[in-house]
Amino acid sequence: MSPRAVVLFAALGIAWGIPYLLIKVAVTELDPAVVVFGRSALGGLVLLPLALARKQVLPVLRRWRPLLAYTVVEIVLPWYFLSSAEQRLPSSTAGLLLAAVPLVGVFVAFLFGRPERFSLGNWAGVLLGMLGVAALVGLDVAGSDLIGVAEIAVVVVGYAVGPAILVRWMSDLPGTGVVAVSLVLSALIYVPIVPLAGGWPTVMPSAAAILSIVTLAVVCSAAAFLIMFALIAEIGPVRTTTITYVNPAVAIVAGALVLGERVTVWTIVGFALVLAGSLLVTRRRKPPEPPGDPSAPTEATAGSASVPLAERSEG
Repeated sequence: MSPRAVVLFAALGIAWGIPYLLIKVAVTELDPAVVVFGRSALGGLVLLPLALARKQVLPVLRRWRPLLAYTVVEIVLPWYFLSSAEQRLPSSTAGLLLAAVPLVGVFVAFLFGRPERFSLGNWAGVLLGMLGVAALVGLDVAGSDLIGVAEIAVVVVGYAVGPAILVRWMSDLPGTGVVAVSLVLSALIYVPIVPLAGGWPTVMPSAAAILSIVTLAVVCSAAAFLIMFALIAEIGPVRTTTITYVNPAVAIVAGALVLGERVTVWTIVGFALVLAGSLLVTRRRKPPEPPGDPSAPTEATAGSASVPLAERSEG
């Protein structure tokens, strides 16, 4: 990976590794639907002015059908089921189970007729990553709440299908506009859902719960999605999903330091395997450039979904 890709990869690994801790803190006081609403609404408020200033909202709204589908499978359902699962599972276990997203992403790519071309080294990285997940999980999943595990399975599928929808029907749309409108749309969907799911809080949440929601919205949602689009432009969409190999390591460290969740020998072994797998899967052979045909994206396209998402043969 290029130095820029390494920085983006590390930033996204942290931004998408700490949500499990933050969600765990938030759902101790708030209903999962309230957590998703707060995260979506605040994240949308951060990005919407930027999208409006760039005149990216109307083009996105014209593609409302795939936009709605993407919002449902990438935000509305996964974020709720993830928050609900963390009422039953440790935050680190939730993060570990989501490491299955890259494999499901590859399968979804084949279903959509645009498979990513992987080398033997890339496939070896997938194998190492999954072995690392198995080592990390160990016997924990066997003793976990099966309902929580099933809820995480919904999240895994949603996170794999969402990017495929982007590639197939919205690859030419600006990434900031797509994310901003999706977050606002998710918040609007949850306005009537919150009273049905559990209701708005009747007492003021603690400072920890409020700070968790704000961090989820600003860092783990608004900023993370923008970093994701930039990373896709560097290493491709399917390989970007391998960030879920690093997220569990971050989730484990955060859970251990803040919540006192256990760290075992398998945790150390798995951590090493997932990092090695991430490096192998994201390593890409550079094809020879045709004379006079530079391949670097321009400044105008680097901030949109068009360049990275059109590459996919992926959330």
